[in-house]
Order: sequence, then C-alpha cells, then structure tokens
Amino acid sequence: MEQEMTLDLRELFDILQKRWRLIINITATFVVISIILSFFVLTPVYEAKVTVIVGKEEQNTEKRIDYNDIMMYQKLVKTYAGIAKSRTVVERTIKSLNMDIEYEKFLDKLSVTPQPDTQIMDIKFQSKDPKEAMLTANKLTDVFLDESKRIYPTNTIQVMDYAVMPEKPVKPKKLLNIAIAFVLGIMVSFGTIFILEYMDNTIKTENDVEKILELPVIGIIPKQIEEK
Repeated sequence: MEQEMTLDLRELFDILQKRWRLIINITATFVVISIILSFFVLTPVYEAKVTVIVGKEEQNTEKRIDYNDIMMYQKLVKTYAGIAKSRTVVERTIKSLNMDIEYEKFLDKLSVTPQPDTQIMDIKFQSKDPKEAMLTANKLTDVFLDESKRIYPTNTIQVMDYAVMPEKPVKPKKLLNIAIAFVLGIMVSFGTIFILEYMDNTIKTENDVEKILELPVIGIIPKQIEEK
C-alpha cells in the first residue's frame, strides 16, 4: 500500500514537472485578464452612507428605557427600512433630483440595512459618480424622514451621520479579483493537465509499460543521437 502511494505521488510529481509551463501560462492568463478588467475595463462604483437612529419620543424624560422598549425599537427599525425603500420615497427622491432612472433600477443601487440588535439603520446608495452617490443618499434620507413622520408622528428618527463624498470606490475590488483569478487559474490549469494526461494513452516510459500492459520491462533501447 505504501509502495502504491509512493508511486502515485511520484507520477503526480512527474506530471506537474512535465506540464509546469502550461500551469504558469494558464494562471498568468487568468491573472492578466483580471488585472485588465479591474483596472481598465470595469467602471468604479462609489457608495455613500447615511446613518440614522430610530427612537420614540417620551414625554417623561426621567423614564428609563427597558427591554421591551429596546425590542420595540428594533422592530421599528425593520419597519422604517421598508418605508425607506418604498415607491413613494424613492419616486419623490428621483423627482427632487431630476434623475432619469426607474424605480427598480434605483432599488438595485439602494441598500437599507438595520444594524443587528440596535436601533441604528444604514442607508447606502451606489453610483459611478461619487457626488451623485452622496447627494442621492442624503436626499433620500430627508424624504424618508418626512414620510416617516407623516406615518408615525409619535416616533422620532434622527440622523447620526449624513453622507460625505466617498473618496474610494467599493467596486471593483481589484486585489480580491486578482486573488480569485489566481486561484481559478491554478484550478483550471490543474484540471486541464489531468484531463490531458487522462486522454493520453500513449506509452512513453517503462512505468507506462508495466502499468498499462502489466508486463515486465526486459530491456530499454537507448535513443541514438547522430553525430554531425
């Protein structure tokens, strides 16, 4: 069993040694394509974020917030997240900014995410223009606050941080893309060489004779090199 394992490892090493140029070429091709796409083809996408906190206006300021209040706030955050993505809020935002975009496509760029186990909610908007991302996120937040107060007059929503102009794009993630391309290149190259080896049924070495024909090798005829 140990001998067979050693033989298999030896064959694997021989295959890799024989096909190492193919592995390098395929992997390098994947990496180069990823670099070209990430740096020269894909358009950078910027994301602006507004952070809001959801609470409830209390007439008695000395009253402490108990566990039930916290759970209620967390449920309210999810409700407000739905309001922020509602057609009314989105279409008012589009109209206010004179944007030429449909509701569904706007939603693809919009992200409203409650932070787990908190009263805080993040409103994010992505755009190829960093200024547009900032203005849209802030405007949608203003419209959302106005609409929320109309629906829930007794509750309060406060903006913790308005969006600022993003300096760095969130897409494409160049280093991540290159790393993924490298791993894919390795996987594809290994798969390719093993397929080539599987399809190659020619006999080249004495090991192939013993393995394929199950016959012992009696002798080897060396290749004669003609002298010039």
